[in-house]
Order: sequence, then structure tokens, then C-alpha cells
Amino acid sequence: MWWPARRRFPPAPAPWPDGKPAARPRQHDRGVDVSEVPYNPSARYEIPTWWERTSLGERQYTPFSRLFDERIIFLGTPIVDEIANVVMAQILCLESMDPDRDISIYINSPGGSFTALTAIYDTMQFVRPDIQTTCMGQAASAAAVLLAAGTPGKRLALPNARILIHQPSIEQSGGQGSDIEIQAREILRMRTQMEEMIARHSNVSPEQVRRDTERDKILTAEEAKDYGLIDAVIESRKLSSLATA
Repeated sequence: MWWPARRRFPPAPAPWPDGKPAARPRQHDRGVDVSEVPYNPSARYEIPTWWERTSLGERQYTPFSRLFDERIIFLGTPIVDEIANVVMAQILCLESMDPDRDISIYINSPGGSFTALTAIYDTMQFVRPDIQTTCMGQAASAAAVLLAAGTPGKRLALPNARILIHQPSIEQSGGQGSDIEIQAREILRMRTQMEEMIARHSNVSPEQVRRDTERDKILTAEEAKDYGLIDAVIESRKLSSLATA
């Protein structure tokens, strides 16, 4: 049994007399007048919450907590250190709850930092459960490596997913010549490490990965399968069991 949680919303602006939605007030930024933008309260998106009765009492749920109960982690943001910490904690927690059941990670991410990538990647390789990865939407940059790092035979993508691989980059910064030299060596080390990670989980050599990632390499789901980054393209959940059998 469930029911929506009570949420309080701020009152919406009064509509125009002709029924059109009210507009946001004009704003000024450094003397530049910003055009009026129609304000639509229904355009705001809020994560739904609800309550359920359990043997331990009432519990509040969100879609993400419900998925977690089913051993599903949803990675739908840029991959930064804070997100990496949350994902690692979820993986380790699910392992402690049942080390013999699979963990599923659904990915729709534009990528992120290299250190956040390696933190999640190493955790995925470290734990005992098999990890099924599924790309929904896109898996770009660091997210593409995590997609490929799933358990062999359990790396999936939906038909219209997009996978992008490229070489890592760092923000430009100044400093003394020795500092720039240190940064240059580090970016080259990161590039070599990423090429080896992609090659380890694909059908190509590190040398081929280096050539392919000189510029952004964008792959469809079928192309990613041929490249070896995923094992199957699935259109329906009914087929996923066949793809991972």
C-alpha cells in the first residue's frame, strides 16, 4: 500500500487576463535587459516521493531508493568525486547485503573526472557480485569506460543509445615551467591508462584505441557492440535475460 507524500508548493503567479501564463519579471544583468520568459509552474520537475508500510513501520521512498532495493544503481549525472563516493558506497553496501546477487548499473551520463572514473571502476572490479551495466541515452567519456567495465556478457545498451570515447583532458592552468611539465606528464599517463582500460574491455588494442581517440569517436549501440564495449543491444527487458544467459 502506498500514497503520495504531501508536498507544499509555492503559489503560482496569477495568469494574464487573456488566460496566457504569467511571465517572469524582467531581470537586468550588467545593464542588459533580459527578455521576458513565460513562466510555467508545471514545467518544474520534482522527484516524487511516497510512503509504504513495511514490517518495520512506515518508510518513505523515491524512485532511486526503490531501485536500490532491487539492487539497481542509476548513474544519470556527470561523474564527479561526490557522485563517485555515492556510487561506490551503494556498490559496497549491496555487496555486503548479498555478495552472490548481481548488481545492475543503468547509465545515462556525459562523463566526468578521471579520478572519479577510476574510483568507481576499481570498486566495480573489486567487489564479488557480477555487475550488469546498461546504457540508456548516452555513455560518454568516463561513463563509456564504466559501461565497458561491467561483467563480460552482461554489458548492454538500448537501441538508440550513444557511446562516446575520447582522450582525457585537464583544465588549462598557469604556473612555472616545472609545474606545466608535471601536468603534461600526468595527462599523458592518464591517457595511456584510459587507453589500456578501454582495450582491456573491448576487441581492440591500446594502439587502436589511441588512434580512435585522437578526436571524439561516437558509436551507435550496434557499433559499440562491434567494438567490444558492450555485449548486446536490447529492445525489451524480455530479451535481456537471453542476452546475459
